Amino acid sequence: MPEFKNVNIIKKANVYFGGKVVSRTVNFSDGSRKTLGFMMPGEYSFDTQAAEIMEIMSGRLDILLPGEESWKRIVGGEMFHVDENSNFKLKVHEATDYCCSFSA
Repeated sequence: MPEFKNVNIIKKANVYFGGKVVSRTVNFSDGSRKTLGFMMPGEYSFDTQAAEIMEIMSGRLDILLPGEESWKRIVGGEMFHVDENSNFKLKVHEATDYCCSFSA
C-alpha cells in the first residue's frame, strides 16, 4: 500500500537514541495503528508490547530476533515480524525508511 487515506497523524514525533531513530504515529479509523519512521546507521535494541510487522521501505540492516542466535540481513522491500513482549536488536548499515504495523 503506497499511501494511507482517511487517517489521523500524531504531530509529535517519537524520538529515540538521541534522534537517530524518529517516527510518527498514524491512527486508522478501524482502530489500527502504524508508525512511519527513519533510522540512521547505528546499533539499537527495541522492546515490544504489541506484536509488530516491520516493513523496510528502503535501506539495509541486520536483525537479531528473540530466540535466534544469528543475525539476518533485511533490505528495502522486505519485512519481518516481532512477537509481543519481546526484544529485538538492529544493526542499521545505511539510512533506513520503515513502516511498523502493530497488532491490537
